[in-house]
Amino acid sequence: MTDTPAPAGAKTPWHLWAVGAFSLVWNAYGAYDYAMSKLQGVAYYQSLGMSQAQIDQMNAMPGWMTVVWAVGVWGAALGSILLLVRSKLAVPVFGASLAGFVISLIYSYGIAPNPEASTQMMLIMQGVILAGCVFFLWYAMGQAKSGVLR
Repeated sequence: MTDTPAPAGAKTPWHLWAVGAFSLVWNAYGAYDYAMSKLQGVAYYQSLGMSQAQIDQMNAMPGWMTVVWAVGVWGAALGSILLLVRSKLAVPVFGASLAGFVISLIYSYGIAPNPEASTQMMLIMQGVILAGCVFFLWYAMGQAKSGVLR
């Protein structure tokens, strides 16, 4: 990634396709997880091996958190698509997705903590997701700054 604008008609850098495809696959799983959680609920959670405490925490989530979760998940999937079509709208959409994830972390660990549901694996997974959210936003910002995203 360079800071100099790409000349008009310049080829899309190979890494945009690699990062864009990876982000789409990565974020499609989040969208799938959200959809299955809403469509199959407890049966889906059990199929993932979630404990009863984790299932109870998911079922106790208030409506506003469902909206925050949806913004995080669907924003990430949309941001991936926007990145692949070289739209600079990927930046604010990835930003909204990151904000949604951070708010969900604040809710899970600050507003409605459930020590029984917070396993070490869950903490690691959420750290990896946070790193992915930050990376995709950073990458999109760099591509917008360099003129690759229009």
